[in-house]
Amino acid sequence: MSLETVREECQERLKKLGRTRESLKILAVSKLQPVEKIRRLHQEGHHAFGENYVQEALLKQESLKDLSLEWHLIGSLQKNKVKLVVGRFTLIHSVDSYELARAISNQAEKLNTTQKILLQVNLARETTKGGFAKDLLLEQWEELKALPGIEICGLMTMPPLTDAPEQVRSFFRELRDLQTELLKTGAGRHPLHELSMGTSHDYLVAIEEGATIVRLGTILFGDRPKKH
Repeated sequence: MSLETVREECQERLKKLGRTRESLKILAVSKLQPVEKIRRLHQEGHHAFGENYVQEALLKQESLKDLSLEWHLIGSLQKNKVKLVVGRFTLIHSVDSYELARAISNQAEKLNTTQKILLQVNLARETTKGGFAKDLLLEQWEELKALPGIEICGLMTMPPLTDAPEQVRSFFRELRDLQTELLKTGAGRHPLHELSMGTSHDYLVAIEEGATIVRLGTILFGDRPKKH
């Protein structure tokens, strides 16, 4: 599907919901995709790209430094790679533990910067995916929001993969409800306004449930090459 078609589809859905176009960011998931495809999408007016693998992302940043791009890290992040990413990404979506948040905080303090992050929540409790259990996030919320050097911009989730988007609506709704619950307890200096949820399979349902960032890969780039 073309970028223009995706934009029009999203805009139509937002209009029905009484939301503005600016209330949604389309994040093009470019993992394993060649830089030529990123350049092509940029030429069509797209600027925000999401990468899963740290080393691949850093190489692409170097190869595409002549372009004005916004980079997001959406894949699993190991603590030993935190020093490579802090300050290099507009937003880290995949902060899945207090320990990782603290490591990012410490590195940001060393660099005298503030790193924007999302807290990844594993609502389906899938053992193959990272993320806070909902109860644990609520339990650690006060400690998380007290960490210096980070700005918690919102929440992210990856529901079970399915070909039937309606089957994951409840997970998107639960993430939105969790956001509301955290805001009621007090978010302090943290905006907590972002909900990163929805992929090529289910992004329209995610938008209906309040997504502010949708992560679209194959629908924009076509089939993804296999990782070697």
